[in-house]
Amino acid sequence: MRPLWRCRACGAPWPCQPARLTLLVEYRGQRTALLVYLGALMVEAGDQFSQLTDHARPAELHERFLGWARARSAGRPGDRLRVSGTEPACRDRPRAEDQESAAISRPDPATRDGAGATMFHVNPEPGAEIHHTDPFAVPTGQRSPARRLRGRLAAPVTLWTAPAPAGLTVSSTLVAEGEPDRLLGLIDPEADLWAAIEEAGRFAVTPLGPPHRQLADRFAGLFPSPGGLFATGSWTDTRYGPVPADAGSWAGCRLDTAREYGWALLVEATIETVEIVTDTPPLLHHRGRYHQLP
Repeated sequence: MRPLWRCRACGAPWPCQPARLTLLVEYRGQRTALLVYLGALMVEAGDQFSQLTDHARPAELHERFLGWARARSAGRPGDRLRVSGTEPACRDRPRAEDQESAAISRPDPATRDGAGATMFHVNPEPGAEIHHTDPFAVPTGQRSPARRLRGRLAAPVTLWTAPAPAGLTVSSTLVAEGEPDRLLGLIDPEADLWAAIEEAGRFAVTPLGPPHRQLADRFAGLFPSPGGLFATGSWTDTRYGPVPADAGSWAGCRLDTAREYGWALLVEATIETVEIVTDTPPLLHHRGRYHQLP
């Protein structure tokens, strides 16, 4: 909404969180193009703000429009992939998944109404509203068929952590029995977690349960985490990384190799230890929503 540069749906300063996730999807693999686009909008917004307030362009505009979109790692993600010896091209982070299969529409239990509808971005400023549907969702006809298919595959929600500490919600984890037992998963190559895993050479994987919905959203970047991701909740320190104190089970893994796979990074690891504390039901992700077994 020009010249105030606020979201028409929620009234938050644009780009708000849903807009950022959608832009990452739209410009997947084209980080430079995304920064050029956002830079042009920043200049336009600065000119309009200057006309409105008769002051210089706000200094915070750079962080608002460009800061969040910069790669969090130094250099290309592929520059760090020496574990596998590959040199993939720089790509965008895959976290902003399809509206039927991913983070952009994961609900938090505190923001669900009686009918179970997903509520999006909450802005406390006057005139704000809660989104019951994603105002930035890609039209159904324009969504990738593969991503729509992926959204129809129910997946267990896990938390990967490393000693830094760093963590990330992952819904693409697979365990392969053998001698030795192995674990595979697809993660964001630009996530802080990958840098921490590569540095430590090890990480922990914790299957999450229904009580961990908010924790899963927090480590997916969808829920506020003042003080840091590990500032709230109880954690058990392990040599593989922090583990939720109420975890029913977790595995300690040694990094073997990593390579780009589609838009993500395929991490392969050897399972070195498994702790089974109690039998808890899994938290599942299906078509953009959390589910639990009846």
